[in-house]
Parts: sequence; C-alpha cells; structure tokens
Amino acid sequence: MAPLRFFFLFLSLSFSSSEAGSIGINYGRIANNLPTPSKVVELLKTQGITRVKLYDTESTVLTVLSNSGIKVVVAMPNELLSNAAADQSFTDIWIQTNIVKYYPATQIEAIAVGNEVFVDPKNTTNYLVPAMKNVQASLVKKNLDKVIKISSPIALSALQSSYPTSSGTFKTELIEPVIKPMLEFLRQTGSSLMVNAYPFFAYAANSDTISLDYALFKQNPGVVDSGNGLKYSNLLDAQIDAVYAAMSALQYNDVGITVSETGWPSLGDSNEIGAGEDNAASYNGNLVRRVLNGSGTPLRPNETVNVFLFALFNENQKTGPTSEKNYGLFYPSEEKVYDIPLTVAGVNKTSSSAANGGVGRSVVPVKGDVSAVVNRGETWCVANGGYSEEKLQHALDYACGEGGADCSPIQPGATCYNPNTLEAHASYAFNSFYQKKSRGSGTCDFGGAGYVVTQPPRYGACNFPTGY
Repeated sequence: MAPLRFFFLFLSLSFSSSEAGSIGINYGRIANNLPTPSKVVELLKTQGITRVKLYDTESTVLTVLSNSGIKVVVAMPNELLSNAAADQSFTDIWIQTNIVKYYPATQIEAIAVGNEVFVDPKNTTNYLVPAMKNVQASLVKKNLDKVIKISSPIALSALQSSYPTSSGTFKTELIEPVIKPMLEFLRQTGSSLMVNAYPFFAYAANSDTISLDYALFKQNPGVVDSGNGLKYSNLLDAQIDAVYAAMSALQYNDVGITVSETGWPSLGDSNEIGAGEDNAASYNGNLVRRVLNGSGTPLRPNETVNVFLFALFNENQKTGPTSEKNYGLFYPSEEKVYDIPLTVAGVNKTSSSAANGGVGRSVVPVKGDVSAVVNRGETWCVANGGYSEEKLQHALDYACGEGGADCSPIQPGATCYNPNTLEAHASYAFNSFYQKKSRGSGTCDFGGAGYVVTQPPRYGACNFPTGY
C-alpha cells in the first residue's frame, strides 16, 4: 500500500450481481512466516470467504485454489506494465501462462493490471491503458474476455478534490493522459474501477476535524454535503462517492466501483493516530455489517457496495510505518487478531448474541497474556448512547455480573450514581471491565454497545479510572 493514500456486482468488475454487497479479502504474502497456501485455502473456507484478491499469479497459490469454490482476482505487477504495453505477444504469453493454465478450475474472475500506478515511483502511468488494452486483446483471443474482467486499482490520491464529496475531481494532469482513456476502456468492457480507500489515512491526518465514530461506522451526527445536501453517516461512503462524483464530472456515470482495498491497522507508531486493535475491529466489523446489508451510498443508493478487506495476514516484511505490517485479520499462526463476522450468518449470530445479553467480540478470549497487550496511551471505554436501551441494559448486566466489573460506584447513593442514566452507568461499568482487562483487544465492544475514547469521560462529578 502507498503510505500517502488518503478500508465484487455491478459495483464490481461485473463479477456477479446480488442484493447485498460482497466481502472478499486481499491475500498478500510479503512475509517470511505465513502458512502454506494449502493451509490458507482451508482457512478461507472455514471463515466462509468466497472471494480473494492476489497481488501476482504465483503458481502454487493458483493451483491450490483450484476447485475450491473461491473466486480469484489476480494481478499483473507494475514492473510488467512497460512490456505489456509495448508488445501484444508479451501479453499473449502472459495470459497463456498465468490465466489459461489455471482457468476454469481456478475461478479467476478479474485481472488487476498494476496497482496504484499513479503513485508508483517508477513512473509507469503512461503504460497503464496500453497494457490493459493488450491484456484484453489477449483474453479475446482465448474467448475469456466475457468471463474475466480487467481493471486497475487506484489510490484516492488520484483525486484533486474529495471534500465536500460532491466536489470530487481527478487530478488535472491525469485526466486526459490516463483517467479518461481508462474509464472509456472500463465502459466498453463492462468493467468497473477498482479503488483502494482507507478512512484510516484520512482520520490519522485530520483527527482534529474528522470524528473517529464517523470513520468507524459508529453512531454519529453525520456530515451533510454542502454541495448536494446529501447526508453521510460514515467516511468510506463519502470517499466512494467522491470518486463517483469525479467520474460523473467526466461523464462516466455508468462505470461502477469495486473497493479493492480497505482496512484499519491493529497496531501503529505513536504518531499514527487511531491505530489499534479495538478501532481495527470496529472498522472492519462494522464495515462487514454495512456491506452485507445491501444498501448503496447516498449518491448511488441503488448500487451495492462491494469490498475486498485488507488484509488476510499481518505481513512482517512490509516496509514503512508499523501500521503497514499490521492490517491483517489473522496472525501468521492463523489465530485471529480480533474476532469479527465475515458472513451474513456471522453477522446474524453476533447480532443475536448481543440481543440476548452477550457482548459480541468482547466475550472472545484475548489470545495470549491479556496483561501483555500494548496500551497505546490512556484510553477509556464508554457506552454508545445511540444503542437501544434493551441491548445497552443487557451489556451493562453482563459487565456488572459475569464480566466482573466494579459496579459499586454506580449503586444508589454511591459516588457515580449520578447522573442516573443508563448511558452513564453503562459507561462506568464498561470502562471498569475494559481497565480490569488491561485494555485488551476486544474488551470494549459489548456487541457494538461500547467504544474506546482517548479523552477522560465526563458524567457529572464521576471520575473514570484508567487502571486497576
């Protein structure tokens, strides 16, 4: 991923269509400690993941994906674009060697030609569209152009303007040389634009003006676009619609979008504001719920949002800040970094658990020694006031009961009884549980009823402890 970037289908590469959106995952392998590809395929199956996106066409990986029922997006790396652009015979051989050899046993559904080419330091931008056209021509020769689509993931840094959302425009210097020809190609081939969108980057760079709840799909007042009056309840929708607005400005309203990468790091450097396991779990968990509910964006309400999460594993050999190594949903050991649903059944199960007094992710044992979890500055856990009273009460009862929180200060006549509101009492109980668990991963979720804050909560004269 490019550190300067601002988390399948007609909102996809026309892979398929469904009422709800689709969740896939990026399988990167810049690490020296990952499980074998065959084990990875079994992991994908056990998690109910039916779409995976790769960054190459590695033979072993494509072979073990055969007859797995998992649809695959493969990639032509940036370093091959100049050859692909210059020589049709090069793409003919590449398609034969990397696609025809495995298809259809391996369900290759799309080819990502390059990745974030516009920010590639090797300046491969001019090769992009000619390479895409040559790859397409090679697919036509093999009669695969109707079943395998072509696109190229762009970073949001390709936009000149993204706020307000309705003002979205592409950078002027990119429009005529590459953006318009690429969009025309996508229109003609029935494909859509792949976009790598990371609310984390926008929040980390603008935490003074962007609400964390807005970035994490949590309850928040929302943001009204001053240009068109549409209201946004989360940052990812706003980012997607900024790209739609930019395409609309060029008269490409009929080209869809696939979110080819999005995610949130579970660990970061001290200056990477917002990085952490609780926020990562909230972002990805709430994103899955948002995608699988089938709703579109405010600007495109009738089109589903389809996403490839980044990423399957933490990758220990990635360069850059600490966050780059910590986007994985799984450790290389195949243990979950945090527990979130990835399927409709999983979403329904966690919703049922919360409704019946469970606390969702927070009841999942933290892997390893809870006391060893890194505390990144002082944080507190508070209740989500937008949650239903019934579910909030269930979570409060759990915290004060089975959870072992110290709830004596919120009893009648005690120091934190006032204000006598469900939100205030739940916040105190949630924070007690969170602090007793050493602020461990998943200990401030309570089925979505709790969230982490970085400023001391204020409920009357009650002081919230930061440790026990």
